Amino acid sequence: MAHDYEFLTVDTVADHIRSVPSLAEQIDADNLVSVDEIGDGNLNLVFVAKDAQGRGLCLKQSLPYVRMTGPDWPMTPERSRLEADSLRHHGPLAPGLVTEVLHFDHDRFIIALEDLSDHTVWRTALNEGQIHDGAAAAAGRYVAGVAAGTSALGLEREELAARLADSVNPQLCQITEDLVFTEPSVDAGRNSVLPANEVDAAELAADEEFVAAMGRAKWLFMTKAEALIHGDLHTGSIMVRKPEDSTECDSIKVFDSEFAFYGPVAFDLGALWANYTIAAARAYALGEDERAQWALGLITQTWDAFETEFRRRWPDRLDKRVWGEPFLEELLATWQQEAWLFAAAKMSRRIVGAAKTTDIETLPEELREGAARGVLQVARQAVRDYASDSAPAAFAALAGTMLVGARTVAEARG
Repeated sequence: MAHDYEFLTVDTVADHIRSVPSLAEQIDADNLVSVDEIGDGNLNLVFVAKDAQGRGLCLKQSLPYVRMTGPDWPMTPERSRLEADSLRHHGPLAPGLVTEVLHFDHDRFIIALEDLSDHTVWRTALNEGQIHDGAAAAAGRYVAGVAAGTSALGLEREELAARLADSVNPQLCQITEDLVFTEPSVDAGRNSVLPANEVDAAELAADEEFVAAMGRAKWLFMTKAEALIHGDLHTGSIMVRKPEDSTECDSIKVFDSEFAFYGPVAFDLGALWANYTIAAARAYALGEDERAQWALGLITQTWDAFETEFRRRWPDRLDKRVWGEPFLEELLATWQQEAWLFAAAKMSRRIVGAAKTTDIETLPEELREGAARGVLQVARQAVRDYASDSAPAAFAALAGTMLVGARTVAEARG
């Protein structure tokens, strides 16, 4: 489907704000003091505008192609509508934890969002060695709210069917299916690693047990329509803020949910676990062992908060006739196991596949080698261990052991 619409630029942001009365009430387009293009992602244009009174807003526009590759990789801009809808659905289910949508322009695929300039992308903060206590638990509560409120537990059958139909997201789901589950072990020409890690990538691809596990994970992702999940939840899609004299967050905001669709609840959990592991790999590589152990502790913080919040919401489920306490325990046990599989998939794609993470990529090459190797080893072992002990603490312990064993020797950190 061809799309012909005007792309935003720094020079036209004010005109767009003026054209939308509700936005013109939020910020004075005639007295803007700054308009900055801040999009560093793979898909979209992102602008932040501020006026002379200090008020601001964010404009995010979907392009009809993947930004990092250009028109050679077409991509439906309709993803912006899916993002706006999912944020609006998720917001009431996780009060205070979801970025507010101020307006959506469907003709030009522009979402207007609250200004979070006083926040920091959590991944950036982690890379800088900052601690934002409360963020991991908040992420767990967010996933629980979405799981309880957008699933059959919280929506009547007709509304559930309508929501599912409205959120079908095949193009972005296929990106996940290809880049996360398939291509790390079956290269389609987009993979890359350091020369020193080529043997690690080859061993991953030759690991039949890992490949089979990715097949199971991909099947779950494609067939298990449990809830309207975020679909790309990680430390790069959470904004955090804290006072200068504290490590405790006073604001946490989930954003960037254009991959949202009806999928498996455990996918969002596994994505978070994977990114905490990657943050720990960076810290271990830099010789910051105590900080690495703290990062791995985020795994249990997220799960414990998720489980507590989901149990708190359980009495509000719509059908108590057959969904009793045994089913609650079965759900939680299943999601815990599945999170291991999804974490393994996310870890491998971030090391071998396209769209890597700055946690690893900004390390010096001699340190990056060991960090990358360790993350791949955790992924390969996780698919072997999850059925015997799926506790989040067991995942963290496994990750700690393997990351330490694989990191580059201390002399290289010099």
